[in-house]
Amino acid sequence: MKPKYLFALLVPAIMIYMIVKPVDQLEMNFTSNSSLKTTSPSPNWKGTPIDSKGRFSNLYHPFEASIKDLLKWKLSKNPQKEEKNDDTRILPSSKEKFDFNTKEDYIIWLGHASYLIQIEGLTFITDPMLMDNLFLKRRSELPFPLEDFPKINYLLLSHNHRDHCDESSLKWLIEQNPQVKILTGLGMEEVISSWIDNQEIQEAGWYQSYNLPIEELEIHFVPSRHWSKRWLNDDNKSLWGGFYLKSGEKSIYFMSDSGQGQHFEDIKNTLGNPQYCILGIGAYKPEWFMYQSHISPLDAIDAFNSMGGEYFIPMHYGTFDLSDEPALEPWDVVSSNQNKLNGQLIEPILGLNLMQK
Repeated sequence: MKPKYLFALLVPAIMIYMIVKPVDQLEMNFTSNSSLKTTSPSPNWKGTPIDSKGRFSNLYHPFEASIKDLLKWKLSKNPQKEEKNDDTRILPSSKEKFDFNTKEDYIIWLGHASYLIQIEGLTFITDPMLMDNLFLKRRSELPFPLEDFPKINYLLLSHNHRDHCDESSLKWLIEQNPQVKILTGLGMEEVISSWIDNQEIQEAGWYQSYNLPIEELEIHFVPSRHWSKRWLNDDNKSLWGGFYLKSGEKSIYFMSDSGQGQHFEDIKNTLGNPQYCILGIGAYKPEWFMYQSHISPLDAIDAFNSMGGEYFIPMHYGTFDLSDEPALEPWDVVSSNQNKLNGQLIEPILGLNLMQK
């Protein structure tokens, strides 16, 4: 095998190995941030589960994987290899230049799990992946150059995986926005502390809401079915999750990464039906390997229906090559099954305001 092809095989395998080693399940304790408010999903809610070694755990499905499974995947033939190679489509991008001086609310996709969101006059960015790194090369360009970015008030970081938590992107954003505040999960400050200056960081447990200057706006950190790992010995030492934003009649649920599970309905029962559901649909094949951490397009439809959402905005496909399916297959599946949605599907065009007026 030629060295360049071996490297192409090993780089994603190494990246995934850094995040798939399972941990033993010990007796669970519970934790939270005592300075933040908790909206309990049930009368017996005790907080976010954490074991005696300081490792967080999913609510319903402990993460289980092995290097054997990883190697089985990477060394097996992809039945869609030819189809994947032939899928040269890129994500659609708006031809119009967006006016960031507007006072109107917006939701703008930058690719993968990165969104610009403006609500109540504050601008947020989720899981910024704005530039290539050693492991990840963009297939679809940003919808506008970095110099056209608006000023960012808050950075929402869902977890520590490298396709969601990128050192170069965070450093650039902080350089451009020295006063930016970071909202994230428990244990994440240790992950990013060497990248930042004096930024305010609020770490939340599941179902906790952040302290914000605007009373009309709530942002809750909510559960997902996933895990965290960035280095060899930091298994699940930082928390993972999604965000639920509420302002008046508007509400936005940002899933980040998650496998299928009961937590979707729990979130709805605790915080209400989200108007906008931003759900991942890609990096799902082979499903026997990916199902614990990424929902499939059809599972995303089920999750949306469980949450009783009004608008479904898909993400987490077409930007990076992370799995076996063709780049835009997830969108093909969702769009061809939109009759199963108990709501409206919004095509996620890069750089376009996806918030319905």
